Amino acid sequence: MRYFSLSATRVNTERLLTHNMLQCHVKNCRPNESFPLTIKDPELERTEAEFNPDFMRGLVPKLDWTALRKTAGALGLGDLPAEMPEATDEFLQMLHALVLETRVVSGSMVCDVCHHVFPITNGIPNMLLQADEV
Repeated sequence: MRYFSLSATRVNTERLLTHNMLQCHVKNCRPNESFPLTIKDPELERTEAEFNPDFMRGLVPKLDWTALRKTAGALGLGDLPAEMPEATDEFLQMLHALVLETRVVSGSMVCDVCHHVFPITNGIPNMLLQADEV
């Protein structure tokens, strides 16, 4: 894994927030069992984004905490507690940095069930499937 600390040079890249919502839709795959997709060989960057505590409070219930913990741990971005903490300002700022400022520039996402590979190029995950995969 490569990690770069860059300014806002890329705005349309895969955020960990987006990753927290993506799942495999290959025919006969079991997406509930393969979520979250495993990020392989990532190039990460951190891009500053304006912190809005009200937005973050609204976002918290929409996150899959277990999936976020697994992804953050696998990427070496810190060990999150087993249970989501109370939404204090300190926690919301940490979460903001993790899900909105951490971006995957390149690499791939792999389904742990069917092993389909979804490439990430220039920060954009390719989730398109071939006709025989749908």
